[in-house]
Amino acid sequence: MTLPNCARCGVTPKLCRHPNGRAPDWCPTVSQERLTAEALERYDLPKTLELARHASLQEAAGYVDRDLEVSRPVKCRLEETLEFCHRIGACRVGLAFCMGVTHEAARLAKLIEREGFEVVAVACKVGGVPKERLGLTDSDKVHMGRHETMCNPILQALLLNEAETDLNVMLGLCVGHDALFLQNVQSPTTVFAVKDRVTGHNPLAALYTSRSYYKWLRREPVGQDTKSEE
Repeated sequence: MTLPNCARCGVTPKLCRHPNGRAPDWCPTVSQERLTAEALERYDLPKTLELARHASLQEAAGYVDRDLEVSRPVKCRLEETLEFCHRIGACRVGLAFCMGVTHEAARLAKLIEREGFEVVAVACKVGGVPKERLGLTDSDKVHMGRHETMCNPILQALLLNEAETDLNVMLGLCVGHDALFLQNVQSPTTVFAVKDRVTGHNPLAALYTSRSYYKWLRREPVGQDTKSEE
């Protein structure tokens, strides 16, 4: 099987966007008809189909001038998140957040509640389990020499599962903790914002400045002998 690499696709127009477009040899639109058919079968599941329909409707609702060649975006992610809760008929909304953004979580919860939804909010340190439970030592802590509670994204997920939320919103979970949460949560989950301690939770900033302030990210990998490749 040739693995897809859509991030490196440089052809235009692209087959995945235009019926008469072009595609590289590894293009999954061309080479993976079996998986395309399997995906479409899953879309036919009633709940999945309804969620997918509303997701596409929400996408279109974020633009004006859609009858023109260039449409204009008009809604921020906060507006779209609130609208999507309404679209899918949600009653109970889960909020899984990092305690580093407690203030933001309180604001977001209040706005969701103002829209008429019940909010079940769970912070990352829920359970109060010390980091030693993970086999970590004092030198592995953020603040050495004191008690430090581990982040508990699995318990966050289980509590929201128990609450039978209709939709979950993830806010500021750390890299890795977010993966554990998504691995264990049952209800559909959207991400409002992700953790980035340096850029004010805007990780794209590092990509946008990867040729200036963050150009060090493009350095040769540590230990790679560049001369051997010349």
